Amino acid sequence: MATKYKEKLIKFECSICKRINYFSQKNKKLNKERLELKKYCKWCKKHMLHKETK
Repeated sequence: MATKYKEKLIKFECSICKRINYFSQKNKKLNKERLELKKYCKWCKKHMLHKETK
């Protein structure tokens, strides 16, 4: 079934401990590359780089 929204739900995982901590939406037609954000990881207990996963 087709959705009426172009945004897809994406997951962010910590680059150190590899745990999925955050979720967000992204329009994949406008933004082709993967996002990388510096967010707080509650398992590492510090701000780390979080990368978009599938």
